[in-house]
Formats: sequence, structure tokens, C-alpha cells
Amino acid sequence: MSLTLSILDQSSIAEGGTAEQGLKQTVELAQLADELGFTRFWVSEHHDTPTLAGSSPEVLIAHLAAKTERIKVGSGGVMLPHYSAYKVAENFKVLEGLTPGRIDVGIGRAPGGMPRASYALSDGKPRDVNRYPEQVNELLQYLHDDLPEDHPYGNIKATPVTRTIPDLWMLGSSPSSAALAAELGVPYTFALFINGQGGPSYTKQYLNRFKPSKYYDQPKHSVAVFTICGETMEDAERIASSLDLSMVMLEQGMASKGTPSPEKAMSYPYSHFERIRVLENRKRMVIGDVDHVEKELHRLAEEYETDEIMLTTIAYDFEDKLNSYKRIAERML
Repeated sequence: MSLTLSILDQSSIAEGGTAEQGLKQTVELAQLADELGFTRFWVSEHHDTPTLAGSSPEVLIAHLAAKTERIKVGSGGVMLPHYSAYKVAENFKVLEGLTPGRIDVGIGRAPGGMPRASYALSDGKPRDVNRYPEQVNELLQYLHDDLPEDHPYGNIKATPVTRTIPDLWMLGSSPSSAALAAELGVPYTFALFINGQGGPSYTKQYLNRFKPSKYYDQPKHSVAVFTICGETMEDAERIASSLDLSMVMLEQGMASKGTPSPEKAMSYPYSHFERIRVLENRKRMVIGDVDHVEKELHRLAEEYETDEIMLTTIAYDFEDKLNSYKRIAERML
């Protein structure tokens, strides 16, 4: 089966590196992805997170779209409960107007940071995640210039009114997000890199319960997974050791100055509990040489009944990251 491959980049910062380097590397990776033939390039939203540089996907998307030629660029994703659906629609319609047919609006309801960041984003007001389904509907209506006449804001338009409409994708890692995407009739991406449990059943639920909407008449879905493709199996394990330690540190609230080096990660004295966590977290990853990665990506596509997989790679050495994507593209694109 032919697979569509895309990239979700988190603008990670290596230990000893800077945020400026993380952002510059995201731009360089997007340009490489464009050349190699990847379909989409999404960037994430994280707040008050010193190890990840991407806090404003809309701003970063504008720069990436200007620096690339063909690839679709989008958010993975905008955390909608922080914002007004109207403002999100206008941001992305400006992007669509600048680069028609190349913009994706990926949305989610997670906070993207600790509670203090959520309060800061809303000037002290609590996030109302219960309004999320309503917000998604409003965002669709604003994007399509389709607000009902009885809406509290009347016939307001999200400007500019563009000839093409950016695609909306709902990102999620739970059964409730899959159910909501099916109920609203919108495309769905399961974040396997966040949750290694239950993904195939949640995706099946999305497919079985999908209700065609006036905007999307067929289900459309993908799965996003941490992926590291090394020159050999041993090389892949070396690169992945940095991600293993990063995740263990994050889970335990340990201070981090960025993605640790493989040397630091491989010498780390893991406790018994931490080794169990490493094994559990590996369920969220595809790690190996190009033969193994190709086999596993096809297995995931079959398991999730999808023809599109988004790859997310975090590595200490940027060249390792670039080479991982190059190996996969040379084999599969």
C-alpha cells in the first residue's frame, strides 16, 4: 500500500543549544521536507516550555510557508480553548490568502503547558474546555463564511474572505476526541506519540461513527508517531536514547535544559521503575534502521486503517534528525 508521509515538528532545543537554533532548524527541516516530497509539515504549540521553541504556530507557519514551495504547512495544533474561534479563523485565512491551498488548521483542546501558562494566556480566566465542541463548529463556520443568521454575532465575516479554505484537522489522543471528530464530521489525527494505548480502537470508533458534515462527506484520518531511522539498528538506538531520557525526565518533573546527548542518556543510571517507563514509552515510537522503520510504518497504517502517517523526530544532533528523514524519504517517497 502506498503511504503518504508527513512531519510534525516540535522545534525541540538540544541541551546547550538555544531557542533561536531550534526555530532555525525547524525552517531548515521544512525546506528539506519540501524537497523530499513529504505532504504536510505541521508545527506544535507549547507554552512556558524551555525545551521546545514553538509557542506560536501561526507566526511560524507564515515564515515556513514563505520559505517553502509546495508542501502543505499547518498547526499540530492550535490549542483552541485558549482563544476565540473568530481570531483563529482570521489568522488562518490570512495564511491561506498568502499561500492558497497550502494551509492546514490543526486544533486540539489540551493546554500545551502548565496551568500558570493557561491563566496567563487568558489574562487570569480559567479555560472553558466544555465549549470546545461549540468552538470547533464556530471555527468551521467562520472559515467557510457560513455563520448562521441567528448567531449572537450576526452575519459577521472572518476576513479576508478567500477563494480557498484551509483544511481543518482535529488532533487527539483519547476516545473522546475521536468521538467528537466523528460527531462533527471533521478529519482526525491520533497522537500516538502522546498516548501509546488504545489508538487503533479509538480510530475505529472515529471511522464507524463518522457523520458526514456539510464540509467533509468522508472520514479522513492519520496517525502521528515518534520515529527515528538510523543507519543501523544500533545507530537508531543511540539516537533514541536521548528521547528515552527526555521523556522519563518530563514524566517525573525533573529539570531539563533541553534534549540530552546520547552519551549522557546512555550513561544515565536508570532505576527499575524508570526502565519500565522507557519500555512503556517505546509503544509511542518507531525506532530502527530503514528496513525496520518501513515495515513498522506499513504495519501502523494497516492497524490504524490509514494511508497517512505523520512522523515526529526529536534528536540531540540535528544532523541525526535530518538523516532520519532522508533515509525514510529515499526508501518510501
